[in-house]
Amino acid sequence: MRLIVVTPHFTPDVAPTGEVVTRIVKELAARGHEIEVLTSLPWYRGHSVEQGYGGRLIRYEDTPWGRITRVHPFPAQNKLDLVRRAASFLGFSTILAGAGSKGVRADGVLALSPPLTLGVSGWAIARRRGAPFVFNIQDVYPDVAVELGMLKNSRIIAAARRFERFCYERADAISVLSEDLRDNVAAKTARPDKVRVIPNFVDTAWIAPRERENPYRREFGLENKTVVMYAGNVGLSQSLYLVLEAAAALAYEPDLMFVVNGGGAKRTELERAAAGMTNVRFVDMQPVDRLPEVLAAGDIHLVPLKRGLARSSVPSKTYSVLASGRPIVASVDNGSEVARVLERAGAGIAVPPEDAEAFTKAIRRLTESPDEARAMGAAGRVFVETWASPAAIAESYEHLFEELGANRPA
Repeated sequence: MRLIVVTPHFTPDVAPTGEVVTRIVKELAARGHEIEVLTSLPWYRGHSVEQGYGGRLIRYEDTPWGRITRVHPFPAQNKLDLVRRAASFLGFSTILAGAGSKGVRADGVLALSPPLTLGVSGWAIARRRGAPFVFNIQDVYPDVAVELGMLKNSRIIAAARRFERFCYERADAISVLSEDLRDNVAAKTARPDKVRVIPNFVDTAWIAPRERENPYRREFGLENKTVVMYAGNVGLSQSLYLVLEAAAALAYEPDLMFVVNGGGAKRTELERAAAGMTNVRFVDMQPVDRLPEVLAAGDIHLVPLKRGLARSSVPSKTYSVLASGRPIVASVDNGSEVARVLERAGAGIAVPPEDAEAFTKAIRRLTESPDEARAMGAAGRVFVETWASPAAIAESYEHLFEELGANRPA
């Protein structure tokens, strides 16, 4: 098949979505499919186009499996400036749609959201290229923005929800990461049966249990410490003040160190709040090829989401942590996908969102019971190994496009 993938990020961009879709493309190519990728110039790390990619609005790269078309993303420096972000998404998505509409007939178009505007890009490309359109939802917008308080104007929210439904109705199928997201999206479309659950994979060959005392620990002064790690975006969706409250409550433990590894809109604010806390360390985002080492350096990993967000967003790093053989303490909504996975796998502890006392007690339980923590980590690894591989996820998309193609009018 000739497939078109419309994605906000692709290698060498380091965004988690880019890492996922890059591997899916490679797996589809290994199955003999020709792929055309439509994406942005790399910009995620510093929120500006990376050196070596500037100077052109559009760049083309030919590969053994197809072609990559990269478009300037018009990145907004301030993530909190919704007007500029919306304008950048609109400009990027419009140019991407124009670039992707040229070419021969295709057998399928897969577009990823966020941004939601890529739903229109994917639909427009699919119409021009005579292909079925699959819309993949990584996070449900505008729900996430509303839950975070970023969208408050009732008219804007109503318009965003109309736009969301517009995109859903024009997709031949919608893929989501979890049962929670399926329930959310299915309630917003006239054909709930077209919503399918295809989770993000985890590469269990690349991310595997490793020695905890490693170069990352040596570089950042973490040797012989019990490391409680948050690794990911330091942004609006995370309740990272819970991490500081837990660190303050457990400051009497001399060998316990809390590490926040990553960057984002809330990093500076969080660092100011942590001033003077000797058991909290901030580490900049590391190169993607260092991810297995970063995960191995943590004895316990944290997934703190704000109230309501676990039903509209599934942190992909959850499965990477499980693959690394480390336990998780999650602050998430009861019954959410993360909470269900931890319970089903026996791989950690889920507590109610934004409950600092319960969060701290869960961390203390695992630091005081290292055997239990190791057993949870081992259970998480077993769960992931039997659940989702890159090849299995690529095969799911292959079968979905075959199904849609067979049912499509000649």
